[in-house]
Amino acid sequence: MIYRYSSRRQRLYESFMNEKLKGALSYDRIAGYFSSSIFEVSGEAIDSVEGRIRIVCNSGLSIEDVKTASAAVNAMRREWCAYKPEEVYKNAPERLRKLYNLIKSGKLMIKVIPDEVFGLIHGKAGVITLKDGNKTSFIGSANETYSGWKLNYELIWEDDSPEAVKWVQEEFDYFWNSPYAVLLSDFVIEDIERISRRRVILKVDDWKANNEPASVVVESPVYRQELGLWEHQKYFVKLAIDDHKKPYGARYVLADMVGLGKTVQLALSAELMALYGDKPILIIVPKTLIWQWQNEMIDLLDMPSAVWNGREWVDENGIKYPSKGDEDIKKCPRRVGIISQGLITANSDVIKYLLDMKYECVIVDEAHRARRKNLNKEGEKPEPNNLMKFLLDISLRTKSMILATATPVQIDPIEAWDLLNILSQGNDSVLGNEFSMWRRYPEESLKLITGEKTIDPYDPINWDWIRNPFPPASEDPATFGVIRSKLNLKDDEFVIKSESYDKLSGPDKRRIGRIIDNNFFREYNPFIRHIVRRTREYLENTINPETQEPYLQKIDVKLYGESDDEAITLPPYLKKAYEYAEEFSRLIGERVRAGGFMKTLLLRRLGSTIVAGKNTAEKMLNWGSIDDDDIDEEENISELKNLTGDERQCLINFIETLNSNTEKDPKYRRVYELIVDEDWYSRGCIIFSQYYDSAYWIAESLSNELKDKKIGIYAGGDKSGLFINGIFQKMSKEKIKDMVRKREIKILVGTDAASEGLNLQTLGSLINLDLPWNPTRLEQRKGRIQRIGQIYDEVYIYNMRYKDSVEDRVHELLSERLENIHNIFGQIPDILEDVWVDVALNNIEEAKKRINALPKKNPFELRYNEKLRKIDWESCANVLDNDEKKKYLMKGWNGK
Repeated sequence: MIYRYSSRRQRLYESFMNEKLKGALSYDRIAGYFSSSIFEVSGEAIDSVEGRIRIVCNSGLSIEDVKTASAAVNAMRREWCAYKPEEVYKNAPERLRKLYNLIKSGKLMIKVIPDEVFGLIHGKAGVITLKDGNKTSFIGSANETYSGWKLNYELIWEDDSPEAVKWVQEEFDYFWNSPYAVLLSDFVIEDIERISRRRVILKVDDWKANNEPASVVVESPVYRQELGLWEHQKYFVKLAIDDHKKPYGARYVLADMVGLGKTVQLALSAELMALYGDKPILIIVPKTLIWQWQNEMIDLLDMPSAVWNGREWVDENGIKYPSKGDEDIKKCPRRVGIISQGLITANSDVIKYLLDMKYECVIVDEAHRARRKNLNKEGEKPEPNNLMKFLLDISLRTKSMILATATPVQIDPIEAWDLLNILSQGNDSVLGNEFSMWRRYPEESLKLITGEKTIDPYDPINWDWIRNPFPPASEDPATFGVIRSKLNLKDDEFVIKSESYDKLSGPDKRRIGRIIDNNFFREYNPFIRHIVRRTREYLENTINPETQEPYLQKIDVKLYGESDDEAITLPPYLKKAYEYAEEFSRLIGERVRAGGFMKTLLLRRLGSTIVAGKNTAEKMLNWGSIDDDDIDEEENISELKNLTGDERQCLINFIETLNSNTEKDPKYRRVYELIVDEDWYSRGCIIFSQYYDSAYWIAESLSNELKDKKIGIYAGGDKSGLFINGIFQKMSKEKIKDMVRKREIKILVGTDAASEGLNLQTLGSLINLDLPWNPTRLEQRKGRIQRIGQIYDEVYIYNMRYKDSVEDRVHELLSERLENIHNIFGQIPDILEDVWVDVALNNIEEAKKRINALPKKNPFELRYNEKLRKIDWESCANVLDNDEKKKYLMKGWNGK
C-alpha cells in the first residue's frame, strides 16, 4: 500500500521514522554526502533498530582514489577534514559518541561511493525490515540529516508492496556492492570519537602546564589537509621538545634522508619551543629556501613567521616592516624569524646584532655548508668558514640548537665532528667540556668509533673517554644509571671528575670496563646520541607492530634515461651552439674571479633547454635581469657585467646559431613521446626544470598540441598558472595544488619551487627535463611522487641529458660509483656539485680527485632507525585554540 508524507502536513521524523524504525530488524538507506549525513543517523529512532543498519553515501572521491585501499583512505580523510567537523559539531558530543558506538559495535555500517561514478546521488530511498518481519520501502527528498527530517520542506512516498520493496532493495544493493564503494575509513571513525571528547585550551599558559605536542598539531593543516605525520617525524619532534624542557636543551643533528619530511619536523619543533619559551627562534637557511620555509610553516602548521629579505622583515602575509638600519634585524615582528645563510657567508654587518641576542632555539638547514677550510689537513686546528664561525658563536647564546643536513659527512668523517662541536659550545651534554677526550682528540675519537683503533677496556686511563661526557641514565639504566646513582650525578650533569674513579668499588670499576668492552664506542658514543638519521630503506622494510604494515609505504622507482643510447643526440646546429657556450665559459674563466658556478652559468642553462640558453645569452649581452633560480649569495655576478669584445662576439655567434634553425628542441620531442605515445599522461606526470623559462616553454608547447588538456605550472613567486590550448592564466599555487589533488591537472610542470613541500602522490611519473648540478635536488624532486598515498606501487622517472654535454660527461664519470656513493650516504652528497663545475671547465683530473676522495664506507652506524614506536597524537582531544596560538607566535622578538 502507498502512504504519502509531507513535512507541511506532519512531523516526518515522528510520524514516519520513529514509528517505522522502532524495533526494526534492519535498515538499508541510500543517503546523501557522507560528511554531512552520517552525523545525523544516530537519532533516537536509529537506537531502537534491533538489527544492522547499512548506509551508502556520496563522496567527492574520484575513481582513481578507490583503486587502492590507501588512496581511498587518504582521499576520504581529506574530504572529511575539509568539512571541518570539529567546528560544525563542536556542540554535539553526545550525538557523536552515540554514532561512534554504533559504528564500532558493528551495528552501523557506512560505505561511500565516488560521485563521479554515477553522478550525484540525488535519489534518497530506504528499505526497513519492521519488527514483525514485514518490509516497507520509501523514496523521497529527505536526506539523513537533522534539517532533512525536521526543518526542511520534504516529501516521502512509502510503499510496502513486495514489488516496491524489491525495486528499492535492488537500487540499494547496486550501490552497496559496487566495486567503487568503500567502507568508512578508520581515521574518520576514530576522529568522530576524538571530536566527541574535544576540549579547547584557551590560553598558551594553560597548554604549558602539560605542553603536549599533539594539542598544537592535531588540528593543523598537516593533519587536516594533508596526511598527518609519520612515526619517525613524531619521534624526533617529541625528542627535541622533551630535551628542550630540560636545563641543557635539545642539541641534535637531524640527518634524515631527503624525502622523509625534514622541514616539517624542524618547523614543528620550532613552533613548540616558541610556545614553551619566551625568547626568539632563529632559523637559518640557504637564500633559495627562505620563502619556501615560510610558506611551508603557514601551509602545514598555520604558523606565522617573518623573513629578513636583506633589507627588512616580511611576515607571512607579505607585509613589510621598513627598517632604518641593520640593527632593526633585532626587531623581528614574529616569534620565529628566518634569515638567509648568505648574510653570514658574506660577513654582513647584521651579524653582530644577531650575536647580541639570546635565543630559545637556533635551527640551521643545509648545515653541512658550515665547514672547515682546511678539511684535508689531519691534526690541524679547524679553520672555520664564515658560517661555521658564526654558528660556533651563536651556539653559546641559545638554549637549543638543531642542525639539519641529509649528508653530515660530505668528504671526511671529521665534518660530523665539526657539527657536534658547534652543538657542544657551552653545553657539556654533547662532547663534554673543553677538557674532554672527544673535543681534544677528534681524529682519535673517530678511529675508535669506526673500529680502526681499540683501547684496553680495563685500563683506568680510558675512563676519561666515558666520564666526559657521561651518558644519561636513560641510555642504559643498569649501567649508566647505576654509576650515576653511586656518584650522585644529577640528570643534567654530564662530566664526572677524573678522581671519582678511585671512589668506585671494585665491582663498579669492572662494570666500567665491561661498558667499554661491550661496544661503548659503537653504541653509546656522542655521535650516536646526537645525530638522528633515518633512511627510507629502513622505514620501508620495517613492520610497525601497531599496524602490521611498514612504517613507510614502499614505492619502487623505474628509472629511464640512464643508458648511453638514451642520451639525447644534439643536432648539428645545437652541437655548434654548445661549443660556443663552452668557449664563452673558458673566456670568462680566464678573466674573472667569480666562482665556478657563475663561470658555467650559460652551460648550465643551455643544458636545460635551448630556450633557457638563448634567453640567458641575450640577457648577458644586454645585462638584463638574470633569474636567480639557483644563484647563491656567495656568487659574485658583478664581474660578468662588463664583457670583453671576444666574450660578446662569442655570445652573438651562439644566439645566431640558435636563431638560424627552426627545429624543435629534441628534448621536447622526447617529452611528447613519453606523455602521449607511451601514455604517461594516464599516470599523471610532473616535469621538473631548474629554470622558469624552460618550464614555461615546455608547458606552452605541450598545451598547443594537447588540445583542451590542462597543463599546470608550479613556480616561485606569482609565476604559477594554467595553460589550456596555448593560453596562459595566472593562478595561485594553492589552486594548482588543489587541482592536482583532484586530478583535474594530469600534467604539471614545476621549477624547483615544487621540489619541496609539495605532495604529488596523484601523479605516477616524473621527467627531469634537466639534471641539476646540485644532486640533492634530484632526491627532492623524486620525493614529490615517491611518498605515502601514491596509488602506484612503482613510479616512472626519466632523466634527460644531451649527448656530450657537461651532464653527460659527469654521468659517465660517476656512473660506476653513483650506486656505491648513494649506499654510503643515503643520497649523493652536495660536494659532487663541484664535479660538474670541474668537468664544465675541463678540469677532469680535479673532478676525479673529488670523486675518489669520498669515503669508501659509512663512518657511523646510527641507531635512530631502531628508535621507532607508536606515538599516538591522532586521538588527542585537548586542542590549543588556534587563534590563541597564532597571537602568541605573532609577538615579535621585542615581545610586542
